[in-house]
Amino acid sequence: MKYTEEVANKLNELLEKNYDAEAGYKLAKDKVESRRLKDFFTQQAQERYNFGHELKTEIRSYGESPEKGTSFKGDAHRAWMNIKSTFTSNNEETILEEAIRGEKAAVEEYNSIISETTLPPSTNSLLTKHRDNIQHSLNKVSAMETIA
Repeated sequence: MKYTEEVANKLNELLEKNYDAEAGYKLAKDKVESRRLKDFFTQQAQERYNFGHELKTEIRSYGESPEKGTSFKGDAHRAWMNIKSTFTSNNEETILEEAIRGEKAAVEEYNSIISETTLPPSTNSLLTKHRDNIQHSLNKVSAMETIA
């Protein structure tokens, strides 16, 4: 496999995860009553949308094609969130817990690709920026869950 194809494949994995996160945050926004949480989830969905566009541009710079759509695993997770929130008494706390779980997984995924792959500086910088923003969001959602 060519180097550019290998890097593009890893970026496509992140792209798919960002599609999943965007869709998950949109679902979460519709499941909560709190204006503060709705605003937070809307902001996170938009951020992941923006990350997706940045990743698509980076993938194209390698001469490869970006993936389209969410993953089966992400679709299954959102279905589980839907079912779980329907039967849980503290809906917002459950959704915050799922957001924390998703953000932790995203940070780990970014860390894995950043540390295991020899990336050009521009790609490394982009992924580090995304990872740091996700870590910041994780800290914020963890604080919200503590308050809830």
